[in-house]
Amino acid sequence: MSREKILLASIHDVGPRAEAQVDQLADLLCELLGGMNFAMLVVPDHWSEAPLAGNAAYQAKLRRWSDMGVEMFVHGWFHKDLAQHSGVAAFKAKHMTASEGEFLGLSQDEAARRMADGRKLIEDIIGRETAGFIAPAWLYGPGAMAALAESGFPLAEDHMRVWRPETGETLARGPVVTWASRTKGRQLSSRFFASLARVGLHGLDVARIAVHPGDTTVPELISSIRATYSSFAARRRPARYGQLLAS
Repeated sequence: MSREKILLASIHDVGPRAEAQVDQLADLLCELLGGMNFAMLVVPDHWSEAPLAGNAAYQAKLRRWSDMGVEMFVHGWFHKDLAQHSGVAAFKAKHMTASEGEFLGLSQDEAARRMADGRKLIEDIIGRETAGFIAPAWLYGPGAMAALAESGFPLAEDHMRVWRPETGETLARGPVVTWASRTKGRQLSSRFFASLARVGLHGLDVARIAVHPGDTTVPELISSIRATYSSFAARRRPARYGQLLAS
């Protein structure tokens, strides 16, 4: 029997720093997916400018979304990368993100502390367990990977797979479809990849599509996001990441 094909949708960088943009994306995905069939990646204190702690109004919003079925992932702590990198890590830090790969250069102890603090804060807010941990920009250094294996998080994700941190078992494989808004070149390349994905990735058992607050600033990206989600949702069921554990 063939495995059911599913769609995993997510909104990154959720928090009060980009509140209006996240609200816009939540409304858009709810429309395209027929309900709150997506995950949110929550940043506890985005760039040290928008702490969830003490923000009762935003905490209530997260709790309401969670009660409606949205899966909540811990998405780093600050999201900002302040480490000095060399070698492959330096390439990733320069070309795969713009100072956003917070967990690329952390020690195991520091990564573990931020993971645990983020988990406690978000779980206290939503009143239930978080769905897992996803590093900012999907970038993990050796320290983060070691900390993640001992963290107790049920799920983790990078650009190419979803896995169980405790065992390393891969639960889904294939590239995340996402968009980049910070330069014209990145906007064009991400739109081009999304157009290829709408043709070439339907064979995947698990398709993953992620959006970011910055996407809302570029109408062409929103059009591409609409077309891509619609294409995949017409061929497979929007599902929860937690379903991968049940499988």
